[in-house]
This record gives sequence, C-alpha cells and structure tokens, in this order.
Amino acid sequence: MLKPTRSHDTHPHPPKHTGETCCAGHAVPVNAVLDAAEIHCHQRGLRLTPQRRAVLDALAKARGPLGAYDLIEALRSDGARGPAPIAIYRALDFLKENGFIHRLESLNAFIACPHHHTHGEKVVFLICESCRHVEEATGKPLDEALAKLAHAHGFTPARQVVELAGTCRHCHPSAAKA
Repeated sequence: MLKPTRSHDTHPHPPKHTGETCCAGHAVPVNAVLDAAEIHCHQRGLRLTPQRRAVLDALAKARGPLGAYDLIEALRSDGARGPAPIAIYRALDFLKENGFIHRLESLNAFIACPHHHTHGEKVVFLICESCRHVEEATGKPLDEALAKLAHAHGFTPARQVVELAGTCRHCHPSAAKA
C-alpha cells in the first residue's frame, strides 16, 4: 500500500490522510526544513550558501511546485533584478542532489522535501491537473514491483521518477457532491 508522506497543497482544504503532512499551512514549519538542510550540510561539510538557502526557503513557502523562472520572480526584491537563471539552476542542482527538493518531471518544477527518504526508496508524486496539488507517496510494494520489473528486463535504473497525473480528492466531481 502506498503511504502518503508529503503534501504540497494549493487547494484551500488540507489533504485528509494519515501520513505526515507539511504543506504551505505547514504542519512542518519552513524553519524546520531550513534547519534540517543546515544540519545535513554541516554534517557532510557542504555549504548551504545564501543563494541555496533562499531557493530552498522559497520552495518551502510555496503553495505548489515552482519552476526556475517562478523562483527568479519569488527571489526578486522590490524592483531589482532577480538572480540569474544559471544561479537558480545551480542552487536547484545542489538542493536536488542532496535530497532537499524533488523535481517534478512532467511540470518541469520543483518542490521542497522536509525529510530524506531512505536510499533507493521510490517516491510517487500524485499531481492534480486541476489545482496543482501534489502529494508524495511511498510504499514497499512499489519498490519491490519496480525492482522486479527492472530485473526481469535486465535493466539497471539510474534514477526514477513516478508521477501520476489526475484529479485530487478535492477537485474530483464526487467531492463536490459530498
């Protein structure tokens, strides 16, 4: 069974599930995301530069996935030019490589992740095409099924992103009737 682990909620009603939730309404505060990143970097001798921290902060505060140019706008200060795209992409690469954010391939956008998944743990992103609500789910059966499928084909995956696009429980027509 897939277990919801993270919700990136752009819908006015928080998702109803039993997993950990940390959306913009933040059951897990933005400061906790930033503090965890600081600790992780300190323990590994990495630098969470002001630019990287600002990008992570913007993603943690966002009400949904943000693209690189959305981040430039979010980081633009009163009338000033925003950071250069290359600086944003470098920060995103660092944050993604260290597990602080996820890239949603189908949206070409990013979301903050307040916890590190166990190495190799598969994550499925459930993306609502109506409101852009994103939930993150994991599950051991999924890990096993994908490993079995790859093995059966003699395939060694280098990376994996599973995204399901559809309609969330809030936007589903049956939710309007309830």
